[in-house]
Amino acid sequence: MADVTKEQVLETLKTVRGPDLEHDIVELGMVSDVFISDGKVYFSITVPAERAKELEPMRLAAERVIKEMPGVKGALVTLTADRKAAAATPPARPAPNPPHGHAGHDHSHDHRGHAHPPQQQSPRAGRIGVPGIGAIIAVASGKGGVGKSTTAVNLALGLLANGLRVGILDADIYGPSMPRLLKISGRPTQIDGRIINPMENYGLKVMSMGFLVDEETAMIWRGPMVQSALLQMLREVAWGELDVLVVDMPPGTGDAQLTMAQQVPLAGAVIVSTPQDLALIDARKGLNMFRKVEVPVLGIVENMSYFIAPDTGTRYDIFGHGGARKEAERIGVPFLGEVPLTMNIRETSDAGTPLVASEPNGIVAGIYRGIAAKVWEQVGGQPQRPAPTIIFE
Repeated sequence: MADVTKEQVLETLKTVRGPDLEHDIVELGMVSDVFISDGKVYFSITVPAERAKELEPMRLAAERVIKEMPGVKGALVTLTADRKAAAATPPARPAPNPPHGHAGHDHSHDHRGHAHPPQQQSPRAGRIGVPGIGAIIAVASGKGGVGKSTTAVNLALGLLANGLRVGILDADIYGPSMPRLLKISGRPTQIDGRIINPMENYGLKVMSMGFLVDEETAMIWRGPMVQSALLQMLREVAWGELDVLVVDMPPGTGDAQLTMAQQVPLAGAVIVSTPQDLALIDARKGLNMFRKVEVPVLGIVENMSYFIAPDTGTRYDIFGHGGARKEAERIGVPFLGEVPLTMNIRETSDAGTPLVASEPNGIVAGIYRGIAAKVWEQVGGQPQRPAPTIIFE
């Protein structure tokens, strides 16, 4: 049987009516880029944030018609809140009865229901929470090569060791590293052909594009496809009840990072840097991005801070020392800790046996647990921030 094509999917979706009941969701421009892998179809439908709950039947209808297509093994369809597309009307001919609140002017609403012009809208409004997850924390870096993913894994394991229920989402679509770092292989199972069961190891619930696509597959996606895949991995996964979900962000400050920062109610972000001045300049980019979208920066971790000789245990500050601590003080964010460069960290990362799990009583595991405690101290016990007003059920 021939593979299903994107064109066939879009043609089929033309049978699904949009919110105005006059035009279809493809004609209204509500369908994101469609991604097809292994016979499974992934896409999102963009809707006004305040109407997401009432438009759930439209999402179910779209999912149903795609699942019924010959050659389709499953479909993952999510609603994405995007205020720019709130009117949901075709450009050529407006719907005769536009949705309430969007006639003539696109006035957004905050979580209390008061109208504001778009330019006054808080960047945090309209971010939709994930049921069952207490806090979502991003681990980010301004550039690659600073050990961000290794830090994210050991931070998650540190939170787990401190008694919390923890999951980790690998948001690096182009270079997913969680399957290797956590020694997990195979494909996740699905519930009712829609919700994905997360993979699990060391007590962590884990989701990564690396579980859905073969490692050798070249990922050449445009921004909207990345956005759709990220939000599906976040919201279409059976995470269960978690105290905290750690998100391993892609390096840099591009589309994927902005998608997470703008559309997900992040409790805060942890920035990973190395001691070199160049890396700190890059780290500042990450800090500034999160500040612009009103995501609290929980602090900076200085990774590869110093070298510990394996034979003598002597400490060598081969990269300079204290750069991240000084930077944190200068810009007024917490300094979370210094993680040394040891042979063990590299070897255990490559082997999929992270230090906090494989050597829980070691010095480095203690450092990560300390970082986890400082992070949770700022997040735990706080009410969820005022983003999630709509719950997907």
